[in-house]
Amino acid sequence: MARSVWKGPFVEESLIKKVEKVKNDPNRKPIKTWSRKSTIIPDFVGFSFLIYNGKKFIPITVSEDMVGHKFGEFAPTRQFFGHTPADKKAKVEGGAKGTGK
Repeated sequence: MARSVWKGPFVEESLIKKVEKVKNDPNRKPIKTWSRKSTIIPDFVGFSFLIYNGKKFIPITVSEDMVGHKFGEFAPTRQFFGHTPADKKAKVEGGAKGTGK
């Protein structure tokens, strides 16, 4: 369910303060954030962020196409290792013969 239009997008206050602080800095370092639920607003365009995915920080540079999306959409929390082939799966499940199981 979407957020009410009259409320506006949710952005963590601490994140806005960090962006304001870095805005005047000549050498822009990436901004670390744990707030995956914050919406990307037009003020964030051009800034680099490090978004925490639960294990490590994922580097992202915000572009105009990202405005309106959430930070969490660009830092996946699960890693897909691919489907295991049937023969490999059979070897793992086979176990020792003659154990009665």
